[in-house]
Amino acid sequence: MNAARQDVGRNRGDSADLLLPLWRALVVFRVITYGFAVFGVWTRWDGIRNPTGAVIQLVVMGLWTVIASIGYSRHWGRRNTRLAFADLIVTIGCMYMTLLAQPLVDIRGGASVLTSVWAAGPVLALAISRGRDGGLLGAAAVSLALLSLRGFDNVSKVLSNVQLLLVAGLVVGYAATTMRRANARLREAIAAESATAERLRLSRSIHDGVLQVLAQVQRRGTAIGGEAVELAALAAEQEVALRTLMASRPVSGDRGRIDLCMLLLPLATPRVDVVVPAQQVLLPTATATELVAAVKEALSNVDKHAGPEARCWVVVEDLGGEVLLSVRDDGSGTTPDQLLRAGSDGHLGVSQSIRGRITDLGGSVTVRTAPGEGTEWEMKVTTA
Repeated sequence: MNAARQDVGRNRGDSADLLLPLWRALVVFRVITYGFAVFGVWTRWDGIRNPTGAVIQLVVMGLWTVIASIGYSRHWGRRNTRLAFADLIVTIGCMYMTLLAQPLVDIRGGASVLTSVWAAGPVLALAISRGRDGGLLGAAAVSLALLSLRGFDNVSKVLSNVQLLLVAGLVVGYAATTMRRANARLREAIAAESATAERLRLSRSIHDGVLQVLAQVQRRGTAIGGEAVELAALAAEQEVALRTLMASRPVSGDRGRIDLCMLLLPLATPRVDVVVPAQQVLLPTATATELVAAVKEALSNVDKHAGPEARCWVVVEDLGGEVLLSVRDDGSGTTPDQLLRAGSDGHLGVSQSIRGRITDLGGSVTVRTAPGEGTEWEMKVTTA
C-alpha cells in the first residue's frame, strides 16, 4: 500500500516537472547521436586500422545508450546526479576505446574519435541535473579527454569542439536552473491552491457548526448576565480566534518578503477588527516587522487611554507602490497638543515606538484625534 502511494506521488511529481521535456530531449539526442556515430564508422570503415575494435566500441556505446536512455526516462535516473556522473565516466571510457580501432598516432594525425558528437551526452545530462556548474564540469572533463587523445599540440584543431561543449553546458545549465526555479514556484502554487481549497471546505463546516454555536453562547450569555457574561466573553474570544484561523494563508513570500496581512490577523480580538485585502501584501521582512510593532503600540495606547469599552479597527490598504496602514478607535480621544506634551514628558510610545519606527522606514505618520471622537493613526510606507 505504501509503495503504491509512493508511486502515485512520484507520478504526480513527474507530471508537474518542467524539466521533463529536457530529459526527453536528452534521450532523443543520445539515440540520434549514436546513430551518427554508427554512420561515421560505416563511412570510414576502410580507413579504420582495427575494425573489430570499432565494432566492440560501438557495441559498448549502444548498450550504454540503452541503459542511459532508460535511466533518464525514469524517476530514479533523474532524482540525483549519480547516473549523469556514471554517464560521464562511461562516455570518457568510450572515447579512449577509440584506441582499439585507431592507433594514437593516427588519431593525433587527424583520424576521428569514433564517439563523435555522442560524447556530448553527459555534458547535457549534468547541465540538466546540476545546472550551469554541472554543465561546465562535464564540458571540461570531455574536453580534457578529447585534448589528451588529440594531443595538446593540436589544440587549435579541437578548439571549436571545446567551445561548443562549453557553450552547450552553459546554456542548457542556465535553462535547466531557470526551469527548476519555475518548477519550484509551480509546486508551491499548487500546494497553496490545494491548502486554500481545503481551508475553504473546513471553513464552511466550521461556520455552519462551531461558529454558530459560539455566537449563540455569546448572545445568550450576555442576555442572561451574571456569571454567564464571562462565558459569553470567552465564546467571543474563541469565535474571533477561529475566524482568524479560517482566514489564515501562507505568510512567507519571495526573496525575503513577507505577507503583512498574516502578521496582523492574529491581533484580532472581540474589541479589535483587522481588515486586510484578499491578496497578499508583501513587504520586506524588516519593514513588516516594524509595522506590526507600531500597530501593537497603537493598540496598547487604546487599551490604556481610550476606555474599557472602546473598539478598534486595523485596516490595510495596498496602494501599489505604497501600503497605508490605519489604526482607528472610537474611544475618548485627546488633542494634538496633549500628544506632543506626552512625548516631551518622556512617554515614548508615540514618539519612538510609532513615529520613530515609521520614520526609520522612510515612511510617514499622520494622527487625527479630538476629545470624544477617538484617535486614528495612518502609517504609510513603500513596498520596496
